[in-house]
Amino acid sequence: MAQQFVESQIKGDKVVLFMKPTCSFCILAKDVLSKYKFKEGHLEFIDISKQKDMGCIQDYFLEKTGARTVPRVFIGEECIGGGSDVDGLDRSGKLQEMLGAIGALQ
Repeated sequence: MAQQFVESQIKGDKVVLFMKPTCSFCILAKDVLSKYKFKEGHLEFIDISKQKDMGCIQDYFLEKTGARTVPRVFIGEECIGGGSDVDGLDRSGKLQEMLGAIGALQ
């Protein structure tokens, strides 16, 4: 069920941030992503702390991405990491290139 949930959320040409609202790295990732002007429907923030199977979701993150922690940021079906990773990609200019490559930006 957790696998189906995650896989259904990351389908398509959008950016998905799986997060918990009290996590400082999640807030960092959300702040970085919020600086960009996304086309409608191309950015989604998902609070996993509200999911009954949160632990199973995080177990699936470990299986899929090599890390169980949040945030987990996906561009399409590719996980680009967590908060520090997104911040680093933003600072280097690579994040904008990646977002442009999937047509997510206005």
